[in-house]
Amino acid sequence: MPLLCGFVCLYIVVYTYFFCTRVDGNPLVMDPNSICRRTKTLVGRHADVCQSQPEIVQEVANGARLGMRECQHQFHSRRWNCTSQSRNLAKILQQDIRETAFVYAITAAGVLHAVTQACSQGALPQCGCVTLQSSSETYHDSPAEQVLIQASPVQDGRWEWGGCGDDVDFGYEKSRQFMDTRQRKGKSDIRTLIDLHNNEAGRLAIRTQMRTECKCHGLSGSCTLRSCWRKMPLFRQVGDYLIQSFHKAIRVMSGNDGKSLATIDPDTLPLDANILIYSAESPDFCQANQRMGTEGTQGRVCNSTETGPGGCDSLCCGKGFADNTLEYEENCQCRFHWCCEVQCQRCSVRKEVSLCL
Repeated sequence: MPLLCGFVCLYIVVYTYFFCTRVDGNPLVMDPNSICRRTKTLVGRHADVCQSQPEIVQEVANGARLGMRECQHQFHSRRWNCTSQSRNLAKILQQDIRETAFVYAITAAGVLHAVTQACSQGALPQCGCVTLQSSSETYHDSPAEQVLIQASPVQDGRWEWGGCGDDVDFGYEKSRQFMDTRQRKGKSDIRTLIDLHNNEAGRLAIRTQMRTECKCHGLSGSCTLRSCWRKMPLFRQVGDYLIQSFHKAIRVMSGNDGKSLATIDPDTLPLDANILIYSAESPDFCQANQRMGTEGTQGRVCNSTETGPGGCDSLCCGKGFADNTLEYEENCQCRFHWCCEVQCQRCSVRKEVSLCL
């Protein structure tokens, strides 16, 4: 599956352009290196960051790419596979469907994750690690300390906040700055409300999965003292969390006041900030449609023995599939030669695959 390397989703300006053609709607689909090119359209905090903090802009771009790679992983066996075709992706993102909600959320989460990780690694001069206030010897003074009890079986030793805690607050603010604040500022239409909700759901997918890690100190590992810090989840865990939210996504409509959202189903519980939302049903993605941005599933590799999303019955939309033999060459019998070279032979490989008709 090709990776989306040159295009990311960033909500920066009111009007977006794609190959010099105006595209209505958000998010902005663009080359990450062009975030600050159109500085004339950027004002306030965005212009300041672009001019004085290019290293943060680079991490924002890295985060957007991280989000899109995770999107492609999560959807690789589905009819819509988080396409890398930029023009089609732009059209998908103009629709207010479940898939768009996921892209918004995973991209906002990717920006938060990348910026925060850069802080922890010392790559950004504006931030670093977080050391929380040290605790007393008791374990029952605060909810945070109660988490530590669950995180470690040791109950008799002392502990204190230490190590290199992840500064998610800094990453959170940068994600909001680049993904939220310039999106139709002052508007309260349903699309903007949904976009902002899904952005926040992506960021909360990281915040709600923060974990406490501890390291023991003492003679022979006796753990008479522990240093503990807060750590972000792996981004794959964030993707797994959001794909579950994708399956549980709730369809909404504009509230009576025109400034809020209401669920289509009156029996649905009040909207949870962690759940993804959308307002339009998705196409089936079976047929190629340039207007809708769908590429169809003809020619996609499927698994004839599976019954789930990657199975031929589902992926091929009931149109059948054909077994084919692929022949290609790959490196084989590689050996390391001192010093320092790896030499490989080229071997011919035959592989049986099923392709959708």
